[in-house]
Amino acid sequence: MQNTFLKTERLTLRYITQNDFEELKIILQDKDVMYAWEYDFTDKDVQEWIDKNLEFYKKCNLGYFIMSENKTGNIIGQSALIPDVIENNQYYEIGYILKKEYWHKGYATEAAKALVDYAFNTLHLNEVIFEIRPGNISSRKVAENLNAEICGKFIKNVRNKKMTHLIYKLFKSA
Repeated sequence: MQNTFLKTERLTLRYITQNDFEELKIILQDKDVMYAWEYDFTDKDVQEWIDKNLEFYKKCNLGYFIMSENKTGNIIGQSALIPDVIENNQYYEIGYILKKEYWHKGYATEAAKALVDYAFNTLHLNEVIFEIRPGNISSRKVAENLNAEICGKFIKNVRNKKMTHLIYKLFKSA
């Protein structure tokens, strides 16, 4: 398996490996970054995150990908194209988690756009979703910048906590 999944003008999205444990800890254990998740990742959770993504890669060649800047090589976060089931409906979800020092620089939008293009042009999907907490204004803006629109909401049970999520949907244009 080649390590690079996609490249954009400023970013490389690559497959997560076991060697990414320390970098993923920095991201997943930052309370400011993970505020919408409302729980703290332990080292065990970080390892389970890696294992889950390695399984996704085996099953469908999709999951969360490490995002790095092309110019510096710095790891700035993660972005995802991942299968998801919400209320018995199958979707493909776009996601993004960035280190705080890389917020508000257009990286999430750039990565999400590249993953949307991949979903529509390579996988030939007709739609993708963004699953976003109502109070996560920055993530909502990313979805809205790509012309995704709210089509519903659902309650997700995360560690025995009921959390409302909006479903933004983006359709492939004809």
